[in-house]
Amino acid sequence: QTQLAESGGGSVQSGGSLRLSCAASGYTDSNYCMAWFRQVEGKEREGIAAIDSWGTTIYADSVKGRFTISQDNAKNTLYLQMTSLKPEDTAMYYCAAKWIAGVSLDTTHVGNWGQGTQVTVSS
Repeated sequence: QTQLAESGGGSVQSGGSLRLSCAASGYTDSNYCMAWFRQVEGKEREGIAAIDSWGTTIYADSVKGRFTISQDNAKNTLYLQMTSLKPEDTAMYYCAAKWIAGVSLDTTHVGNWGQGTQVTVSS
């Protein structure tokens, strides 16, 4: 059974940086899309970055140019490097796996979610 475990969240001041990690285990599908979502209480979960098994990436406009998604296939780990953080980036961040080809930011076809890691950015 596939499991996803995020780490790396925390509190940082505006303009700071954080790197989130998501360790994946128990999967065998070679076609996938791994993505980062975030959610503020009372709002819908928002897809912010995704990468597929070919290395194609896509970003939401709200994070483009500030966040970078990457993967280390040898370690089965997904990363999200976040720079120039803003208070509006404060949210619970989740990694997700879609077992389909292609890259996208919607929640359709998400097969597995991590438990989430909190990111808080203070002004």
